[in-house]
Amino acid sequence: MSPSQAENPPLPPPGGTFDRALALAAFLRARCPWDAAQTPASLQPYLVEEAHEAARAIAAGNAEAVRDELGDLLLNVAFQVVMAEEDGLFGREDVVAAVEQKMRRRHPHLYGGAHQPWEAIKARERAERGAAESILDAVPSGLDPLTRAYRVQARVAEFGFDWSDWRGAWDKVREEVDEARHELESGDPAKVEEELGDLLFAVVNLVRLADAHPSSALSRANEKFARRFGAVEALAAERGLVFGQATLEELDVLWDEVKRRERAGGGTPGTGEG
Repeated sequence: MSPSQAENPPLPPPGGTFDRALALAAFLRARCPWDAAQTPASLQPYLVEEAHEAARAIAAGNAEAVRDELGDLLLNVAFQVVMAEEDGLFGREDVVAAVEQKMRRRHPHLYGGAHQPWEAIKARERAERGAAESILDAVPSGLDPLTRAYRVQARVAEFGFDWSDWRGAWDKVREEVDEARHELESGDPAKVEEELGDLLFAVVNLVRLADAHPSSALSRANEKFARRFGAVEALAAERGLVFGQATLEELDVLWDEVKRRERAGGGTPGTGEG
């Protein structure tokens, strides 16, 4: 790359904002060795990661973070489109045209047609693809496992396959806990994984029937653990305990102290609160 190229990248192309994002991705592919070496498969984890980061920013209600994370997500989408164009698979116009056509099919009443039930529209789309119809066809297969479990359960619940309230799901969780313990004691790795999967699925169902979302609940649990663990680290430093050398019993004492302070409203040690 010449100095002039490094200092004077091409001006954004005329057109819409998406064109600018595509031009940026193409520019990086042409000038950066790392970006040039990437493939759709190698960038797929980043696409998923950025989608999760954007969702987290939205949940936090942080407008600045939402702006930045949506930008990162847009760039990842642009990379996928540009790489498809390079391989001659499809172009940017095809991507936009496909989503326009899909929205026209799914919102006929907005484009001069008659209103149609959502299920009838989806059934017609499946028939056009030649796919065997199933109630679960409406659940995207590419979702992360936690969200897919939630969506699968919510979907079958629409057709009456559901507990009447959380109590049925609670009993199922207890049943799956016992089955998982039995397999853990038996020591068969395949059966252990199967039963732990059943347990996770049952817990997701309990969360759903408690009118919560498993991703949100788990996200809050992650944040709470990270906050408390940070407080444990601070207490350990104050008391001369070194991670890796301190015993689990010593660290448990600190953990319990952190929890007691939180519950008493005394703030979290090491954060300046309280």
